[in-house]
Amino acid sequence: MAALYEHALRRGEGILAADGQFVAQTGHRTARSPEDKFFVREPGSDAAIDWNGSNRPFDAGAFDALFERVAAYLSERERYELDAYAIAGGPERIGLRIVTDLAWHALFARNLFIVPALAADDFRADFTIVDAAEFAAEPARDGTRSETFVLIHFGRRLVLIGGTRFAGELKKAAFTVVNYLAPLHGLLPMHCSASAGPSGRTALFFGVSGSGKTTLAADPERSLIGDDEHVWSHDGITNIEGGCYAGALDLSPETAPAIWAASHRFGTVLENAVCDSASRALDLASTAITDNARSAYPLNSIRGSRPPGPASHPAAVVMLASDAYGVLPPLARLGPDQATYYFLSGYTAEARPDPETGALVPFAIFSSCFGAPFLVHHPDVYAGLLRERIAQTGVACWLANTGWSGGPCGAGRRIPVAVTRALLAAAVDGSLDDVDFVREPAFGLAVPRVVPGVPAEILDPRAAWPDGEAYDRQAALLRGLFSENSASMSSHAGNAALA
Repeated sequence: MAALYEHALRRGEGILAADGQFVAQTGHRTARSPEDKFFVREPGSDAAIDWNGSNRPFDAGAFDALFERVAAYLSERERYELDAYAIAGGPERIGLRIVTDLAWHALFARNLFIVPALAADDFRADFTIVDAAEFAAEPARDGTRSETFVLIHFGRRLVLIGGTRFAGELKKAAFTVVNYLAPLHGLLPMHCSASAGPSGRTALFFGVSGSGKTTLAADPERSLIGDDEHVWSHDGITNIEGGCYAGALDLSPETAPAIWAASHRFGTVLENAVCDSASRALDLASTAITDNARSAYPLNSIRGSRPPGPASHPAAVVMLASDAYGVLPPLARLGPDQATYYFLSGYTAEARPDPETGALVPFAIFSSCFGAPFLVHHPDVYAGLLRERIAQTGVACWLANTGWSGGPCGAGRRIPVAVTRALLAAAVDGSLDDVDFVREPAFGLAVPRVVPGVPAEILDPRAAWPDGEAYDRQAALLRGLFSENSASMSSHAGNAALA
């Protein structure tokens, strides 16, 4: 790690922040480039890929030609190689060989993937990720959409990335590979965090970015298993990664003490964070570069975290939704059909400024299986595996609103993280096994009448609004959005799950 720091600093790839973090900027690409991701069309994977607006084909001949150009480019430059694993242990683990032209990308990969403690004589590269960040494609010549490309060739077991310094492409390309390979072996790949409580009971937290899965899993009272990607086999859950990739915007020691501490130490990579060039102090509240600043650090940076490896079947599966409409209850129990429906829906809602007034208004987002950009098979494949695991284990499933209560964004209030943690602690540790539940009318969800340590008035979403009829109108609007999304969803669990 220290050598990679030296190389990255010598090459001017970034700067050191005051606490020893490496801070890098990615230029005009400050997030993933989903429109530039393609799958090479080849006989071995063609029938398995769900070809859609996110999974687009790329010509095999064009890939081969571009690969040769990239290989020639890298052969003339200083480059870095790392052998690591995706999926922690067992016959399902995937050997990754990462080749990159940026030292800080190698440092990022070392933080995010599972690196053997010593050189492994038996290491086998099942997939190679070639990351030529500084190589710009020529669309007319190379067949790409732009100078940026993320090309996945399952036949050649190659990922080819170029034209972007955004290191998150490495992480998500590997996750996409796992999303293809794991279901072929009966494993459910999941975009979720996982943690264990003091009693050892584990919980999975599904959610799209911004819904709180990283913050909730990194609860100081719980042991972090992983913050973003896991697989669920017939034997239990396993982390895909060896590190964490947390949003850094507005990070504070009060709201996320564990992530804050991990982000202020040697070895951490901060991507697109604002850092004063003189004092090297961070300004994590600034959006001068982007609102997508990120912190990448190894799992052991979180105090009390577990080393990557198998864990028991979860005691609870939680679907997180940051509901900016202020409609969903803070906590509700889900039956198997409902759990499958909300998994397929992958709902959250952001607070966005209205283009005309500037006032914050809710904007609904539906991302199948909470990870639509990374699904390779049809969503039914992943939903079917989830139903199998629920039936096999009898795990309790929950829906948690980490967004607004008492009104939509701009009028209601954000549900405090402490309240959400108390609700989820009760759900996971079995405290709600014997309490009474009431059926709320908008979505037919079972809401607990009482939760220890939580004000009763917040549990009923309609009663939390000052105007019950206004809530009914908002709930009807949101239910309609769910129904519209269901039209393009799997038939496994359609509107019947909305009761």
